[in-house]
Amino acid sequence: VSAPTPHQGARIQLSVCHKLCYAIGGAPYQITGSALGFFLQIYLLDVAQLDPFCTSIILFMGRAWDAVTDPTIGFLVSRSRWTRIGRMMPWIVLSTPLAVLSYFLVWWVPPFEQGKVLWYLVFLCLFQTLQTCFHVPYSALTMFISSEQRERDSATAYRMTMEVLGTVVGTAIQGQIVGGANAFCKAQVVDEPGVFNASASPAGADANVSHACLDYTKQAYMVASGVTCAIYVLCAVVLLLGTRPEIPSPSAKPLSFYRGLKLVMGHGPYATLVMGFLFTSLAFMLLEGNIALFCTYSLSLAGDYQNILLVIMLSATLSIPLWHRFLIRFGKKTAVYVGVTWAVPFMVLIACVQSSLLVAYLCSVAAGASVAVAFLLPWSMLPDVVDDFRVKNPELQGHEAIFYSSYVFFTKFASGVSLGVSTLSLSFSGYVTGSSVQPPLVDFTLRILVSPVPIVLIFVGLLIFRLYPIDEQRRQGNRKLLRENKQPDSETDSMETGTVV
Repeated sequence: VSAPTPHQGARIQLSVCHKLCYAIGGAPYQITGSALGFFLQIYLLDVAQLDPFCTSIILFMGRAWDAVTDPTIGFLVSRSRWTRIGRMMPWIVLSTPLAVLSYFLVWWVPPFEQGKVLWYLVFLCLFQTLQTCFHVPYSALTMFISSEQRERDSATAYRMTMEVLGTVVGTAIQGQIVGGANAFCKAQVVDEPGVFNASASPAGADANVSHACLDYTKQAYMVASGVTCAIYVLCAVVLLLGTRPEIPSPSAKPLSFYRGLKLVMGHGPYATLVMGFLFTSLAFMLLEGNIALFCTYSLSLAGDYQNILLVIMLSATLSIPLWHRFLIRFGKKTAVYVGVTWAVPFMVLIACVQSSLLVAYLCSVAAGASVAVAFLLPWSMLPDVVDDFRVKNPELQGHEAIFYSSYVFFTKFASGVSLGVSTLSLSFSGYVTGSSVQPPLVDFTLRILVSPVPIVLIFVGLLIFRLYPIDEQRRQGNRKLLRENKQPDSETDSMETGTVV
């Protein structure tokens, strides 16, 4: 791929190859995020065998720490110097090796009981920090691959498709490997009890079989995490080698951390966008964090939950191109209203059934279409907000990373709240760690967490989003003003430069 040099201008049409290589870089965040979101709770409860209260502390503290690191890393990235590979790429390159190592250790059960909680808390926080060093610069890279909104929207659609595909991969790797191990283990218990060297005593046999199955499941989680780490590194390499050079941004005035954050959050359209998506994201995160437990204990579909998760992610992947066309034709605000509310009737339906695999798959397909909107729209609308800020504050340029890192901060904060609330609710309802049968109150709690609560949060988010002021007319006006403020030489160069694949 022959790419233009950064000084040749910004109005260059991105090739499909450039967009794909850029999009692949978003997969690691979603692969690891889907594995942690869907499986970490049930892993800590049933495999690491921590009590629900300790699990809630790990999940909430991990997400809270992750959220705090985002604006901090965003501030540091905004003050980074340009290098031969740009301003964002060094962060991605240096963080990748340590991130995959810490991720692997999250899924390893240490051979000691005292300090196990601290083990998971430390390595989860370490991984979240290193992943932030990857994802915040990568998110801000959207503003540097082109200055044309159409090109950025197209690249964002590619990226969101690849990120949702990443969630499919993450869900498939974790779910199919672990689910296959569980199925094999149960088959061996039924068909060949002696394979686990059980003692003659029935009680001893049950204990030995249970212990052997647990060890087998631990190994499956480690295999799955090893595969995920390999994909993480591969995607980072493709991003580094295949993405076109970054377009230099105007020199940024040095800002203190608090002043930069105050300026960003004080921009009305950005605050409205973030708060609206904060509530809708919290709704879908509650569904994500509890769907595995809901399928296992409420729908009695313990052997199918990994396939249900896979259907959700596949549906989301296939829906993204359709939603991209929808937002081009009807506008981004309309896409938000239609796409997010699409899942509401199916949330009601799934909470009302007792056990139906067909209904579960139907609701999964429908929920996946709304998940696609939750993935695509925020990242497609953030560049519009940044452009609006540039128009209103022409003297403050080069602080794009703060916008992206602050948004990620709020979404991760929402994720931490959802996981902490979910696990504490299960603890109060009497959840029994490692048991295949749970009290009736656990079933009731799970149904509340996957239907009424998310629905309320969705409608609160949409009410806030009605105040979002950037429509198509204002967006086009901002683009026109930004183009007029560019240097003529840069504009001429950009029109005369092409991209060769």
